[in-house]
Amino acid sequence: QAQLVESGGGWAQAGDPLRLSCAGSGLTFMYYNMGWLRQAPRKEREFVAEISRNGKTSDHVDSVKGRFTISRDNDKKTAYLQMTSLDPEDTAVYYCAARRTILTAPLTRRQGAYEYWGQGTQVTVSA
Repeated sequence: QAQLVESGGGWAQAGDPLRLSCAGSGLTFMYYNMGWLRQAPRKEREFVAEISRNGKTSDHVDSVKGRFTISRDNDKKTAYLQMTSLDPEDTAVYYCAARRTILTAPLTRRQGAYEYWGQGTQVTVSA
């Protein structure tokens, strides 16, 4: 049974960095594109970033470009979201998600494309 477990969330002050991790188990991790999505209070869940199965390509939503970086370590079956210059607007529950793809598949921002989801980790940024 596939499972994704996020960690690394918590409290931060504006401008601080934070790194989220997503550990995968029960799936052949290297066959899956990994994504990070978030849901802020009273807002709909939104796409944040995706990385290809081999880590060579990635996509970040404009609001986090230059501040957040998605990465992965297939040997450790873990995906990461390095967040810098955090802003109170980044306060949200962050979810990692996985979708099985072929190597040449394009990246997507479509949430419905993801097959597996983690339980989420709260990130709270104070001004």
